[in-house]
Amino acid sequence: MIPMIEIRDYHLEDAKALMDIFYNTIHKVNIKDYNQSQVDAWAPKSNLKLEDWKKRFSRTYPIIATVDKKIVGFAEFKSNGYIDCFYIHHEWIGRGIGKALMEEIFIRAKKNNIKRIFVDVSITAKPFFEKMGFSVLREQIIIRKGVELKNYPMEKIEL
Repeated sequence: MIPMIEIRDYHLEDAKALMDIFYNTIHKVNIKDYNQSQVDAWAPKSNLKLEDWKKRFSRTYPIIATVDKKIVGFAEFKSNGYIDCFYIHHEWIGRGIGKALMEEIFIRAKKNNIKRIFVDVSITAKPFFEKMGFSVLREQIIIRKGVELKNYPMEKIEL
């Protein structure tokens, strides 16, 4: 059964759920492509400070995906076309949440005449972004807290 996914804008009371999705997705899903030290550097427990996340989200205004009013995913889409965060609740991956969020990003890009959407994508998320029409620009290694992580700058042009 396909869930009824609703897309809406961020509310201040969403911050805890988004922080938890970020942390849990990395530690429960991305762990299949990254080792423990890599996921700990990417999403350390020390970064689970709700006030810091509230400040971040008050600047980035994430797009929220819900099912039955439960937050199941979110994306940060900047006015320059950059997708900063794109995370789906680990129990909802593969159920259309990412596609619904991406379609909303495409709508917002078109509405704001953004011709290029770009993102830095994990090994785990790369197949999804390719399926959504993004192209890999290159493979790169980034450093988080002294730990190397592989990811892929990707883009989609002319929506």
